[in-house]
Amino acid sequence: MHIKISLITTLLLISGCGSLSSIPPDSQVSLIIKNGQIITMNGQKQLIENGVVIINNDTIVAVGDQTLLAQYQATRIIDAQNGIVMPGMVNTHNHLPMIAFRGLGEEGIENRLFAYFFPLESEKLSRDLIYQATRLGAIDLAQSGVTTFADMYYHVDEMAKATKEIGLRAVLGETVIKFPVVDAKQPYGGLEYTQKFITQYQHDPLITPAFAPHAAYTVSKQKLQQINTLSKKLNVPVLIHVGEFGNEAARINDNPKQLSPVAWLKDIGVLDQRMVLAHAIHINQADIDLIKQSGAGIAYNPMANAKGATGIAPAWEMYQQRVPMGLGTDGPMSSNQVDLWRTLSYAANMQRLKHNDRTIMIPEQVIELATIGGARALHMDDKIGSLEVGKKADVIIVETQSANMMPNYNPYATLVYQANPSNVTTTIVNGNIVMEQRQMVHVDTADVTRHIRAIEADITAFAKELAKKAITSPSLMK
Repeated sequence: MHIKISLITTLLLISGCGSLSSIPPDSQVSLIIKNGQIITMNGQKQLIENGVVIINNDTIVAVGDQTLLAQYQATRIIDAQNGIVMPGMVNTHNHLPMIAFRGLGEEGIENRLFAYFFPLESEKLSRDLIYQATRLGAIDLAQSGVTTFADMYYHVDEMAKATKEIGLRAVLGETVIKFPVVDAKQPYGGLEYTQKFITQYQHDPLITPAFAPHAAYTVSKQKLQQINTLSKKLNVPVLIHVGEFGNEAARINDNPKQLSPVAWLKDIGVLDQRMVLAHAIHINQADIDLIKQSGAGIAYNPMANAKGATGIAPAWEMYQQRVPMGLGTDGPMSSNQVDLWRTLSYAANMQRLKHNDRTIMIPEQVIELATIGGARALHMDDKIGSLEVGKKADVIIVETQSANMMPNYNPYATLVYQANPSNVTTTIVNGNIVMEQRQMVHVDTADVTRHIRAIEADITAFAKELAKKAITSPSLMK
């Protein structure tokens, strides 16, 4: 699909030049998208055929039918050519720099997290690797129509720099954990790192800084309470893994009652509306009630959970009970993906299989999770997640002319069960065109490729030897 770009200039009334009149200042905007099948994901889930989106700078100023074209003039017009125009997707849980390790540790290693992931990171992570890998990952995200992602990792200032270079929006959480890591020589050094990062980025238009305590079993009660106090004071999110494994309650220190991780977080006073809980697989109805009461968000990672054999989250139950929930891919070593396209079908089909019910998680509901649902989970639904007047202009265009996209009777079903990343033609974030006609606008992709190939060459031999050792390590999850 080739997107038609037109330039329209303001025409002034000149005596003797006919009936042209000057354009009122408030009708001049920066960008118009026309001829699209618009999935708004607003409160009514309005679908507009042959619709128009009007953008001025970073904000959506109008969404509607073709009559808008007579009301606005723009310096740039994009013809969607009957493609699907929708909110940019939101990936609510990731570890993006691990894309440098994508494809490693696939030898059937049982204790993959502690015997392979952590030693690999300890040996090979660096500021430069994190920056270069984030550039690659952000390109992958942009090319697949993800405009916002949430991430828990290290050297998040390098991640922020790379993310802004590509032009995406992100919630970036510096990992806090009880042992030394690449950017903190002392246990819990991520706490100080995070506070500096928050000071640097707390007013950035694209980056939302966050605390990221790894999990209830790797962060002490006192540190979680300190993070909670700081998150309130600084008004920032808290990203954490919860209920990913079935034996987490037994692994939590200071948990004499053997409360579930969710109940324990509530008991120590840190479960609140700033939290985003990744996974939430091994939880029960009492836990769901606590999450809903707290206002915390959920990052549902069905593809990664299936690949890791960690279980199927009660996502349908949480959706029915209106718990704020979005979709995530987890790290690129967990699902090997950062785009959400395959995750869309997993989100539906894993729940249908679990409940033996083909009527649940219909495509419209899945697209909700991928857009406004993810925005709700990250507590950003006042800014992103739907195409509505006043919201930030995070918009993607998905072409419908390729063979895999035809026929297109139901655009929600087309997206969930037919589309793939290559069908995304245009990605716009904060009103800025990040990808156009499948070409990245702000980054030299050849330079990114060159750096990633060098990283690959450096890691290969060490990774193979590490796998030989790790495959003999029994799982800590049993």
